[in-house]
Amino acid sequence: MLLAELFAGCLCVALVAADWWQFWRLTASAGRYGCPVARAEDALPGESDRILPTRFTPDGLLPLDHGIARVFPDERRILFRSQPSRFSSRFRTAWPLKGAVEWDREGGVVRLRCVKLMPWSSAVLTLLWFAIVGLGTLAFVAKFLTGGDGLSLGSLLLVLGVTSVGLLVLVFGLVTVSLAYRVEEQRLMQVYQELRAVLTGESLPTQLDVKSDKK
Repeated sequence: MLLAELFAGCLCVALVAADWWQFWRLTASAGRYGCPVARAEDALPGESDRILPTRFTPDGLLPLDHGIARVFPDERRILFRSQPSRFSSRFRTAWPLKGAVEWDREGGVVRLRCVKLMPWSSAVLTLLWFAIVGLGTLAFVAKFLTGGDGLSLGSLLLVLGVTSVGLLVLVFGLVTVSLAYRVEEQRLMQVYQELRAVLTGESLPTQLDVKSDKK
């Protein structure tokens, strides 16, 4: 039994590590990888469609002040992500985000369609945690109410105590996830604004000092 639990734990850790590794890769295969959590649209001047690929290095990379981007001209897609080491607050949460931008020309403007992505393991484990806490609390209350035992002051206090703890844990989890998502979104949007400024010619790319995956 212990060996099976150890194997399951190692397998879970391996799946999470593989998920994060694939999520952070700046490759064509990782362009759509991740759980979509938000979408946004933007527009650039029409001439950006012509000069957009020239903003990147021959390898398709674009270094930014707080992140890095990579373009895939054949797929008309740009991947970008933040680098926590370049922020004043360098900690990384369990809910990181990256962006995938697809562009096409419509009339006199270039339409950008951005998708914010999160690792599948972060999304699944978070939903699983909320489900276990929420359903566990409801199951305890339902089992107690349908147990047929007479209600006493002690049992009533026990139900109220367990319900209160369950609600507090849920609220604490919601606040934690919300704050972490807000931090990661602010970082990602800062990188996006830097990317947009380079694409429109408002600023120049920074010096490349990171190592990226090849196609």
